Amino acid sequence: MGVIPVAQQKSLLEYLKPEPHIQADPKREVVAGLTTFMTMAYILFVNPAILSATGMPREALVAATAASAGLATIIMAVYAKMPFALAPGMGLNGYFAFTVVPFIAGILSREGVTGVEPWQIALAAVFVEGVIFILLSVTKVRETVAHSIPNNLKYAIGAGIGLFLTLIGFNDAGIITASTTPDGHLIALSMNANTFTSAPTLIAIIFTLVAAILLALRIPGALLVSIVLAIIAGIATGYASPPSRVFATPDFSLFLKMDLGGLADLGVFTATVIVFTFFVVDFFDTLGTATGLASLAGYLREDGKVERIGPVLLTDAIGTTVGAMLGTSTVTTYIESASGIEEGGRTGLTSLVVGLLFLVSLVIAPVFSIAPSFATAPALIIVGLLMARAIKNIDLQDYTEAIPAFLTITSMPFLYSISDGIGMGFISYTVLKLATGRWREVHPIVAVVALIFLGYFLSLPSIKP
Repeated sequence: MGVIPVAQQKSLLEYLKPEPHIQADPKREVVAGLTTFMTMAYILFVNPAILSATGMPREALVAATAASAGLATIIMAVYAKMPFALAPGMGLNGYFAFTVVPFIAGILSREGVTGVEPWQIALAAVFVEGVIFILLSVTKVRETVAHSIPNNLKYAIGAGIGLFLTLIGFNDAGIITASTTPDGHLIALSMNANTFTSAPTLIAIIFTLVAAILLALRIPGALLVSIVLAIIAGIATGYASPPSRVFATPDFSLFLKMDLGGLADLGVFTATVIVFTFFVVDFFDTLGTATGLASLAGYLREDGKVERIGPVLLTDAIGTTVGAMLGTSTVTTYIESASGIEEGGRTGLTSLVVGLLFLVSLVIAPVFSIAPSFATAPALIIVGLLMARAIKNIDLQDYTEAIPAFLTITSMPFLYSISDGIGMGFISYTVLKLATGRWREVHPIVAVVALIFLGYFLSLPSIKP
């Protein structure tokens, strides 16, 4: 074999460029990748902390989080060739841990089923959602679905999930509790004797403010820095333990632990609602995030279409499917990728750097598995704000749009259920449009989804313990 002439050789950057007209500098791409990783590496602490509430082993969750993020982001680099990074999504992990798993556990308990882990069934739902997403991503069906859901409901879903995460953050910080007063079980300020003098709560409050200040100063990795500092403070006060070791062989004990048979045994309505909610949030979160990132990176056309959106969506779908197989909740494109894009990231080289760094973090899983809930609480509270910013895009003048959006946003934290909030939004939207003679604005897909949720709510007395 002859040597390829230098003039015909391509650099790695050229292979990872999505479009010929894109101008990129290798050094800036690498710096952009480092910046993006620093900005979203907090997920290595937060995702295991959230999902471990289901009984899943934390160190194995660190490995699943790092591996799924690394593999999905590398696929984004070499296939989609875009400077976007992926990881298990915030909000979707909360839905997994605090809505789906307890719901499934209740059903199994009522039916007297033993020897079955609810989180394994939830992983199966994520896997099915990922497969559906793959099928829709290789056809034009995804475009039909994307255009069927009203924009105001899309924004409301994101904002509602943000408030849901903030509620969890306040609880993890020990700031709020369920009221025990005679007038009802309402959320209230925690009034335990030592609430605001206990180290964990004070640490959570202090480093929430630290994270806020760092964000205001636009310092990359603000959330990661706040978590690390909170862990150090926890160790110093004796409320957290240092890792017993720094390096370890990755724990892949969650690989292929999904229970597809158990998902089927839940029944059509229950399984459909769980999978559909995963799908809706993932699908539109990806679409919205990709559009925003594409605009920032110069990939948004004048007609509003995103260049290479097909490969981006397919990569996201593959990431979700692989993530479920590895043992984590839905993997999705991260808006934190914007930090790297702002540093000059324009090609797949940026995401390749991010993906490799996630894979490197696999060998230091013990470090990421020690974070107590009060140390990750600041990230949950602040991420809630970042997601709730979508409220500014909602049309509050048209009541047939504003009321369903409002019900979606408020129902998620108040009912402590992302799926119930989405159901409230779809049903109220359909009813208001029909009642005001604006039935033409209701897409058939929206109407069908509203009927599915209505059937779900009506059947709750028989399926929910």
